[in-house]
Amino acid sequence: MTRGADSPPFLWHTLAMTDTPILILAAGQSRRMRGTDKLAELVRGEPLLTRVARTALAASSRVFVALPAADHPRAGLLAGLAVTSLAVPQATEGQAATLRMGVAALPDCPRFMVLLADLPDLTAGDLTAVLTAPLTAPDALIWRGATDDGKPGHPILFAASLRPRFATLSGDSGGQEVTVPLSAQTHLVRLPGNRARHDLDTPEDWAAYRSGQ
Repeated sequence: MTRGADSPPFLWHTLAMTDTPILILAAGQSRRMRGTDKLAELVRGEPLLTRVARTALAASSRVFVALPAADHPRAGLLAGLAVTSLAVPQATEGQAATLRMGVAALPDCPRFMVLLADLPDLTAGDLTAVLTAPLTAPDALIWRGATDDGKPGHPILFAASLRPRFATLSGDSGGQEVTVPLSAQTHLVRLPGNRARHDLDTPEDWAAYRSGQ
């Protein structure tokens, strides 16, 4: 296992930008927010989805954002950013549908990254740590961000050979049907603190987060 924050700063400068596609999952319905959209909530002055997209663009030149529809209000949060929006009308079926359609729409590539849109604390350095993990763990099939104490989280980098597995996903289990059976072929990249897993799903989550800022 490696720790992203421990790599020397010059490594981020040298390898900061890749052309590995990053798929941001932003097609969920935000049901637990009880009427508001968590991805439009402000984090340090900008909407969460905007922040996550900017972070991804600092790590890769090819960023794709899965949205519920092309004209969804979240599309406005991406205005002016060099991302490709992917409409996923079947997203109401659950996260698996977003993964199924989003991964299918990605260009040919050796690897691709999946990133949740509700993780406010991930940095471009964190994403780069996972994107470059194959350099030190070339035999893995999955390279995954983890907490400081080793709990698996996001982002997740997948070998292209796994793309067919996404075509059969269903329900709201996310990508667990892909990741769980391949735990032995997964390389964890430890990131500082809990930011690989610190998502904000409810008004209470947001209130607690803002009280700590």
